[in-house]
Amino acid sequence: MATGNINVTAENIFPIIKKFLYSDHEIFLRELISNATDATLKLKHLSTLGEVKGDIGNPIIEIKVDKDKKEIRIIDQGIGMTGEEVEKYINQVAFSGAEEFVEKYKDKVEDSGIIGHFGLGFYSSFMVASKVEIFTKSFVEGSKAVRWECDGSPKYTLEETDKTTRGTEIVLHIDEDSLEFLEEGKITQLLNKYNKFMPIPIKFGTREESLPLPEGAAEDAKPEKITVDNIVNNPTPAWTKNPTDLSDEDYKEFYRELYPMQFEEPLFNIHLNVDYPFNLTGILYFPKLSKSVDPMKDKIQLYQNQVFVTDNVEGIVPDFLQMLRGVIDSPDIPLNVSRSYLQADGAVKKISSYITRKVADKLISLFKNDRKAFEAKWDDIKVIIEYGMLSEEKFFEKSDKFALYPTVDKEYFTFEELVEEIKPTQTDKDDKVVILYASDVKSQHSYIDAAKEKGYQVLLLDSPIVSHLIQKLEGSKENIQFVRVDADHVDNLIKKDENQISKLSDEEKETLKPIIEEAIPKETYTVQLEAMDSNANPFMITQPEFMRRMKEMQATGGGGMMGMGNFPDMYNLVVNTNNELVGEILNTKTKKKQERLIKQAFDLAKLSQGLLHGEELTTFIKRSFQMIK
Repeated sequence: MATGNINVTAENIFPIIKKFLYSDHEIFLRELISNATDATLKLKHLSTLGEVKGDIGNPIIEIKVDKDKKEIRIIDQGIGMTGEEVEKYINQVAFSGAEEFVEKYKDKVEDSGIIGHFGLGFYSSFMVASKVEIFTKSFVEGSKAVRWECDGSPKYTLEETDKTTRGTEIVLHIDEDSLEFLEEGKITQLLNKYNKFMPIPIKFGTREESLPLPEGAAEDAKPEKITVDNIVNNPTPAWTKNPTDLSDEDYKEFYRELYPMQFEEPLFNIHLNVDYPFNLTGILYFPKLSKSVDPMKDKIQLYQNQVFVTDNVEGIVPDFLQMLRGVIDSPDIPLNVSRSYLQADGAVKKISSYITRKVADKLISLFKNDRKAFEAKWDDIKVIIEYGMLSEEKFFEKSDKFALYPTVDKEYFTFEELVEEIKPTQTDKDDKVVILYASDVKSQHSYIDAAKEKGYQVLLLDSPIVSHLIQKLEGSKENIQFVRVDADHVDNLIKKDENQISKLSDEEKETLKPIIEEAIPKETYTVQLEAMDSNANPFMITQPEFMRRMKEMQATGGGGMMGMGNFPDMYNLVVNTNNELVGEILNTKTKKKQERLIKQAFDLAKLSQGLLHGEELTTFIKRSFQMIK
């Protein structure tokens, strides 16, 4: 038996590990299973190189919990270690067995599949254990099995033992403050969180399975039950397979495996697979989103060689795609990933731009291959796409090929198609193409109707970020302008050279304007006298495009506008000087009746815009009943 001191630079290495190595103590199981997986993958690779004698079988990793003895055992059938290797890899913290293995075999095998860092990963076990034992036997013929023991001080013992099978068994004697890890439910939860897709089968106990009944069995026959290993993981998840080997149903099945509580099917998926200038595989799913979505982030899972790392993918996945779901797996991202690392790392930035490009290419392909199906999905994916157009310049550049602009009548145009469609009728006197849009078909119905009567197309743009999007489009496309249908009366939305002749003289208009201004709240409403079609409403409320748009942008995070103070609610009261009622208001001799007519017409205009509430609405209803008595 040998004893010695672990080769560390400070005697307090264990308290440091226990408190600061990882933010969460539960990580010990992930680390130890990663090491067991590493050892098993090494064995498999050495076997393919002919450096292991005999058949290695189908090695698995087993987890055993003994609540009475307060022990957790992690057992593998991998490469094992000799006494010298234990000295090197366990006692000399600075070394990493995985790194040395890669160095030794990098020229012989293309992808060694090593998870790595056996050194500090192993020592995470002292976060939950007061004593740790290792029983290990190397695959090397003639090597002797050894037992290592350490109680969390720099002192250890190393001796020969009678283990006869290849591989390593780690025994954790659980500390009093970590007894929660002896609960079967807790271990199952951790295995499901961190090791669900590890590449080596992981056994945790057994379970009963019913055998199928033989043909011709009696009706009351009971199926025979057998006890089988409870394998808790799927060693070959969909993202590790070739896309050509997967059907649509396979992708949906994997989605259900990732999100068992999610009942809605994903709309479509994107299979990522790149090996230069970095390694990355994965599958991203577009979930069904409503227009009022509160973006559910932390749904994409990040793995490193099938080991779960985090579901906070900020910095790796572009912000607008964090509403997606799925898996990204890259060996180029360390297990103990930190936000500052991600922000600084060049490879990570390349991963982010690759994912953006790949998603854009997939959307182009879906649009080209089946436009009708893409249009049917538009409402469910537009929030993500519009957010991407705003936040990622390269995505914005590609969006012309798939971004859609639907009309209130559910016709869908690309931007280029839209401009071609409306150019003949919706070009103003300054040669600018005016794109009319509505944000709510119900409340803006009368405005939409008036625009359609003039032969104008009206888009339905109703996502929360539409004001930002149209601002961006106006800044990047030439000679276009967006105007919401309720921004002005219909003849002013697209200013042409033709002018309506007013039935009221300039003098009459000068008399009428102050009369109306006196009856309405001047701080919110600006009176605007306009000559319109005589059948158009006498009073109409519009909201100036610029002010309303700035207010909306501020409400949804207007960037530089935040310092400009709160934009007040400002409206125009457009008075149709050609409407018969307006002439009657002007010619009414009784001031009281004149005021009542103005207020009634004003309230009707407010009602049509959803601006009449509370006491004002009650007063309006009473006045209306009095007027029709």
